Amino acid sequence: MLAHGMHAEGSTVAKRIAALGYDYGAQAKERSAGCNLCGAHGHSDAVAEQDRYGYPATCVVCRRCGLAYLSPRLSATGYTHFYAGVYRPLVSAYHGRRIDAESVQLEQRGYAARLATFLRPLLPFPPRTILDVGGSTGVVAGVLAARLDAHATVLDPAPDELAVAAAAGMETFAGLAEDFDPGERSWDLVLLCQTIDHLLDVGATLAALRRMTAAGGRAFVDILDLDLVLRREGSIERAVKVDHPFYLTRSTAAAFFALSGYMIVAECLSDDGHRGFVLAPAPCAEPDWPALGAGAEEFLDRLWALCRRS
Repeated sequence: MLAHGMHAEGSTVAKRIAALGYDYGAQAKERSAGCNLCGAHGHSDAVAEQDRYGYPATCVVCRRCGLAYLSPRLSATGYTHFYAGVYRPLVSAYHGRRIDAESVQLEQRGYAARLATFLRPLLPFPPRTILDVGGSTGVVAGVLAARLDAHATVLDPAPDELAVAAAAGMETFAGLAEDFDPGERSWDLVLLCQTIDHLLDVGATLAALRRMTAAGGRAFVDILDLDLVLRREGSIERAVKVDHPFYLTRSTAAAFFALSGYMIVAECLSDDGHRGFVLAPAPCAEPDWPALGAGAEEFLDRLWALCRRS
């Protein structure tokens, strides 16, 4: 009876997604030039050929460092189209409830309040300036600025969403972190909240964040930890989704941070699998590549064992 119920629910979700009329398979794709973390070419294993929406999406894991990513994936233009008109309806269809800019703002206020409580005792000094990269309508930046008595700046590629932040009195810049030139400016607190998995170039974005973090300042970045999601979902296909080009774990995130010139000073973990990191500027450092390779092998072994059981 339970299996029948699960099958019926899956069929209903599939019908809602099909009704959107988005043909992911027909979209232009591009293959990765190499691992975004270690740069390895030809050292990846395909671990999934379909994502949670039922789309034909190939996820691979780099055997040298353990980074998981989509290859091929949508082009930058393809993702622009996807986020402009497909992303919110798709997520709504998957969950069976309305998820749009309005509902997301309500969820973000709670997220921001919890983040402010977490960050306050960990900051070396009260930040005067906050930059939220990928900050959308500025909900998170606005709540933190009010709680920490700081001035908020929002960087985001969507002008319509930035208009909401501007109307609330925040400074805004339109664009991507990789392309944004702040000149000599830096910020006391730089945020990358629930965004890193959506990036097209994690390494370049973190390097840009590091340049924008003031000396003595802090950054906060959170990831959707693939290890935790895999344990919860019990299937790699239910963890993969076309809106996430990258899938980080604690180990791969820490390696990215070290290469970018950050050190981890504190961590938090949410019930939904998001792992947050408070970061301080530090000299760029090489990760322990042999340890990452061993971790990648262990991860793949666990994944194949899970596949055999399912």
